[in-house]
Amino acid sequence: MINFLKQHPLILMLPLAFFLYNLAFENTAIFWYMYTFAMLILMSLAIIFVKIFDELVTWKSLVYGLVFGTLLYGLVAAGFQLLLLTPFNIAGSVKSFLANFAPVTIWHYLLLMFIIVPGEEIFWRGLVQQKFKHYCSTPLAVLASSVLFGLALALGGFWPGAWTGIITGLILGLLYEWKRSLPVIIVSHLVMIVLLFLIFPLAI
Repeated sequence: MINFLKQHPLILMLPLAFFLYNLAFENTAIFWYMYTFAMLILMSLAIIFVKIFDELVTWKSLVYGLVFGTLLYGLVAAGFQLLLLTPFNIAGSVKSFLANFAPVTIWHYLLLMFIIVPGEEIFWRGLVQQKFKHYCSTPLAVLASSVLFGLALALGGFWPGAWTGIITGLILGLLYEWKRSLPVIIVSHLVMIVLLFLIFPLAI
C-alpha cells in the first residue's frame, strides 16, 4: 500500500491540497497565515515526490519570466475590461475579493515572493502536472492541473479568480514544459502579481 501511494501520490496530495485551500479561505482574518502554511506543506511534500526542472541559465529565466509575466498581466487586464461590458457585477466582485485577500503589506509580498508563489508552482506545475503525465498526454496533464488549480482557488468564492487561475495555469504549465525551468514560471507569476497589485492595479 505504501509503495502504491509513493507511485501515485496524487491520490492523497490532491485531497490534501483542497482541504488546505479550503482551510485558508475559510477565515479571511487569518488567510495569509493559513495560505502560507498550506503552501509550505504542499511545497515540501512536492519536493519529496518529484524532480524540479531548472534547465535555463539565470539571465534567460529572468528574460522569459519578465516577458511572460507581462503577457499574463495583459491577459488578466484585458479579460477584466471585457467582463466589465457584461451585465455581471464584476467590479463589485473584484473589489470584494481584493478587500479580503489582496496583499497590502510588505510582508505579504515577501511571503508571496519566497513561499506562496514558489509553493504554488512547485505543487501545481512541478508535482500535479508532472504526475498527470504518467496517466495521459502532456497537453491533457497541463489542462488537468490548470483546471484543478482553478477549482482550488474557487474555494475562495471568487469565480473570475478561478478562471484566471485556469488560464494562467495553462500558460505557465505550457511554459514549464517548453523551457523545463521552474524559475521561469516563478518569475512570470511574480511579475504578473507585481504589475497587478502594485504597478498597474485594475481600475475598479
